[in-house]
Amino acid sequence: MFVDRCKYVTKYGKTHVRYLMRESFRENGKVRHRTILNLTPYGEETALAIQHALKHRRELAAMANRLPGALVRQGLSVGAVWVLFQLAQELGVAGALGETRQGKLALWQVLARAIGQGSRLSAVRLASEHAACDVLDLESFHEDDLYENLDWLTANQAKIEQRLFGWKKKRERFGERWALSREPASARSRRDCRSSDTVFLYDVTSSYFEGRCNELAAFGYNRDGKQGKRQMVAGLLCDSQGVPLSIELFRGNMQDPKTLEPQIRKTAERFAAENVVFVGDRGMIKGPQIKELGAAGFNYITAITKPQIETLLVRDEIQMELFDETLNEVVTSDGVRYILRRNPLRAEELAASRRDKQASVKQLAEKQTAYLAEHPLASVEVAVRKVAERIARLKLSGWLSVAADGRRLFLAEDSPALAEASKLDGCYCLTTDLTPAQASKETIHERYKDLAQVERAFRTSKTGHLELRPIHVRLERRTRGHALVVMLAYRLVLELARRWRELDMTVEEGLQTLSTLCAVEVQLGKSPAVNEIPQPRASVRKLLSAAGVSLPAVLPHKGVCVSTKKKLSSRRK
Repeated sequence: MFVDRCKYVTKYGKTHVRYLMRESFRENGKVRHRTILNLTPYGEETALAIQHALKHRRELAAMANRLPGALVRQGLSVGAVWVLFQLAQELGVAGALGETRQGKLALWQVLARAIGQGSRLSAVRLASEHAACDVLDLESFHEDDLYENLDWLTANQAKIEQRLFGWKKKRERFGERWALSREPASARSRRDCRSSDTVFLYDVTSSYFEGRCNELAAFGYNRDGKQGKRQMVAGLLCDSQGVPLSIELFRGNMQDPKTLEPQIRKTAERFAAENVVFVGDRGMIKGPQIKELGAAGFNYITAITKPQIETLLVRDEIQMELFDETLNEVVTSDGVRYILRRNPLRAEELAASRRDKQASVKQLAEKQTAYLAEHPLASVEVAVRKVAERIARLKLSGWLSVAADGRRLFLAEDSPALAEASKLDGCYCLTTDLTPAQASKETIHERYKDLAQVERAFRTSKTGHLELRPIHVRLERRTRGHALVVMLAYRLVLELARRWRELDMTVEEGLQTLSTLCAVEVQLGKSPAVNEIPQPRASVRKLLSAAGVSLPAVLPHKGVCVSTKKKLSSRRK
């Protein structure tokens, strides 16, 4: 059956439209049409409604047979939470947390951190808008339950991280064909050149507090440039792909090298890893840490400082000619390898920075000269001191100085000293105790560059998508639980970024788009309601396809009401 629509014009010039519901049949091999009902008297809307019903009769019949006379209304958002839940199962995060109520609450905290950041209060409010209880099979909860769940996370952190590492090793053992097919060719080529050793990337960062009541808060070297703010230190241990395996918090006055010893012990005891190579920057792995790694039977890859490079040059163990755009290697008698390179882009950046600083000092000297000319009683010594302080603050005193000729200031540049100060611009030297048979100099260089993945994790977790700060808890154990939630959420966000690499959309934008997909709640009398998942629009289908996730046709509807105990102030503006 079909609706036949025909427009015709009468001899008087008036236009008419007639609608007929007709059916087709064959008679003596010819297609004939039979009119069942004239729909013209019922109007265009009725005709279009019948036409749509005939076009989608299978879907309408299925819904009518399943739930005849059902009440249909908009349900909760399901797109983002379903995709993240499937991803958490695939990546082993859900399995590491377990199937208990506490494990499910922890999983919701991880998903909520990826969907919308904030406090435990905001995570509860998110659960009232997203189908968290329906997807995770959770009963009602409030913010106090989530605070207690942070305590549970801290108490079980070692077990959770051990399960994640075990899942990683199992996945490597059975292969990652699906994941490898989504890697770019450059990543696959880097993976092929890696040695069989277990590579761990380790770095630390700090995060400041606005208040003073957190139990981990202490004054220390503030990487955020927030003077007068207490902070904590976070150490992140990642695998060779930049996927975080463990996070540990320290008081804000902990020095970076001292945070490495717990990671060595953790790797040896908790992960029971073999053939381990630790990769850390020049401020992390120093002499005492190298001894600790050697005592544990581990290898290392790090860089040396500029004073150490100068010492090697004085001893003639390395030569300036070896610093080139191509990698060069020197092996000492005690088996320590040095990989040398000069980055011309970095050298030009440092030269440009030095010129900008010199221009700033010159501008100040000219300003002081003009001031002395306009003010006869002004002190020349004071003007010279101001310029000298600027030179010292910009660390140019090795080759730049200021002097006075009468009441006029001028700058003196020591060219040989400048050449000496700039000779190592763009030069860096890596060192390792791995033998050439274990890893080539190119492999060592690539592994050290992989530390950029840990820096990316810090950017995403601290100030980017996941917002480790502001930290809305005070107790040490809950702060550690909060950091673990952020680390687990980063595993999901990192995987989504890899899968959505070809899409012109960030992970945040993608999750916001998925959040617009809401279920359709269908209720039949007093029967249990169900969540029908509608056909998503094109942009949502594209995200689902790229993520490798398919939507179910129906989700159970638990009817759980989630609400916060603490309400907004009635006196709010």
